[in-house]
Amino acid sequence: MTAVPATIDATEEMLAGQGYVASRALATVVFLSLKLGRPLFLEGEAGVGKTEIAKTLATALGRRLIRLQCYEGLDQASAVAEWNFAAQMVAIRAAEATGGSAAKADLFTEEYLIERPLLAAMRPQPGGAPVLLIDEIDRTDAPFEAFLLEALSEAQVSIPELGTISAPEPPIVILTSNRTREVHDALKRRCLYHWVDYPDFTREMEILHARAPEAQETLSREIVGFVQRLRREDLFKKPGVAETIDWAKCLLALDVIALSPEVIADTLGAILKYQDDIQKIQGSEAKRLLDQVRKELAPA
Repeated sequence: MTAVPATIDATEEMLAGQGYVASRALATVVFLSLKLGRPLFLEGEAGVGKTEIAKTLATALGRRLIRLQCYEGLDQASAVAEWNFAAQMVAIRAAEATGGSAAKADLFTEEYLIERPLLAAMRPQPGGAPVLLIDEIDRTDAPFEAFLLEALSEAQVSIPELGTISAPEPPIVILTSNRTREVHDALKRRCLYHWVDYPDFTREMEILHARAPEAQETLSREIVGFVQRLRREDLFKKPGVAETIDWAKCLLALDVIALSPEVIADTLGAILKYQDDIQKIQGSEAKRLLDQVRKELAPA
């Protein structure tokens, strides 16, 4: 287990050591979250590195990563724990076969409990408190948000048949949202907040160097310049940093050394995920954007 960094600079270095190039503002809020033991709420467009923060922290600190993937209809049982009804029925029938009966107290014990992410995050872990990733909280509903308040405020969960289970050491909690809907203020108040934006050209170059170091400088600059230019277009879904990295790896796999309209047309599916967007950038439009990128990148 690695110690929690003592400064913002150390936090930035720790993240960079795992290939995550964070802005100073993001490194600061991560440091404060670790220092104060407060949940961290990260909001922003898909693909800008919100989920990756939790993965990076878990790896860097040597902690277990526990992920609760949110979805519409997620309820307390699916998030905390469920009873193994099949095993309970077997116990009941076994008791009846011997002429007895299974007492309720014997059926609702840890033996018959199926542990889900929130309960797992409250358990002692060999490497210290785990990193709990509550991913895409905006996909759930208001009742589930209200239920989460206990876990975030008190580092505990309640199971009616067993009572309250508290964490010996509060987990490191990261919540993410793609802002498909507004999350309630009561939940946000319990967290430190940060909007994760698209990086500027310089930082995206640093990210690409960290994640695809084999890419030549000229190709890397064209990739980042083209993606940055795409984000200024009227697209249904603008490409995130994840798409930049994916595209670079695709181009490297094809032994591409420089962009061309033909190469862009053949590989647009790596950066754009909607057919309408792809059609909009095909052909002469790809050439126009590439020409603009090269003009912007040309030495003064």
